[in-house]
Amino acid sequence: MKFTKSNLKYKSGASFLAPAVLFFALFSWWPIIWSVIISFQDFSINPNKKTVWIGLQNYRDLFADPNFSAAWRNVLLFVFLALLIGYFVPIMLAILINEMRHAKGLLRLGYYLPAILPVVVISLIWKFLYHPGPGGLFNTILRQFDLGPVGWFYTDYMAIFSIVIMATWRGAGATMIIYLAALQGISPDLYEAAEIDGASIHHRLWHITLPQLLPIMSILLILQVIGTFKIFAEPFIMTKGKTMTIMSFIYEKAFHSMNMGIATAMSMILFVTLVALSLFYFFMQKKVLSKF
Repeated sequence: MKFTKSNLKYKSGASFLAPAVLFFALFSWWPIIWSVIISFQDFSINPNKKTVWIGLQNYRDLFADPNFSAAWRNVLLFVFLALLIGYFVPIMLAILINEMRHAKGLLRLGYYLPAILPVVVISLIWKFLYHPGPGGLFNTILRQFDLGPVGWFYTDYMAIFSIVIMATWRGAGATMIIYLAALQGISPDLYEAAEIDGASIHHRLWHITLPQLLPIMSILLILQVIGTFKIFAEPFIMTKGKTMTIMSFIYEKAFHSMNMGIATAMSMILFVTLVALSLFYFFMQKKVLSKF
């Protein structure tokens, strides 16, 4: 075989990539394949219990479980409220800070700090703030205006709304930093030309800023949806697991009921849903961006 410069270059690149590919396959793809197999078995971590192939029975039991529909309903509400409340907050914060002349660094630090705190600590702090008794800060403030105490976790819907507010406060800073970096990458010449043409702030925002941010906005949108589908720690800590989500359902089936088969079947349904949603989203994104 003749060794050309291109062949040597290809082999050199392949040799550098091989360890990473093998590592990724071992720790990413193999667990997925193994999970697919387990989802068709009566699988237990008890070594004395024999693993039995039961086909689609785990999926049948899953769809018959009332907590299955409750978990999906709650997660879809989480996603809706997270996009309605939390998606646009980081964009607005980034635009406001980018327009400021002073204290940019201090504000960036202040908004980013919640992102570096452990989710357990933040959840416990906000649980105290939401406390229905006299010690709860939010209800104490409401009482000053004769609005009475609010049962922040009294119903699933109110609990989900309260958790989304907390999650938005925690995550907005990190997302804002990404948007701020994207804003600073926009050429000032575009704004100067628009200002010379007499464009108002509103028109500059709508016709320059947002179109330039569209690619990063679309990526962060799907990442936020995926992250919200996998929400676990916040509702588990703040409502002690009473607000059922997909991840808490999986946790309960796997570690309380010790039914790894059903837990893995639920994981596979979530996996397929997120993959299908991502593929559909990026297909639609490509069609939309091609028109610009």
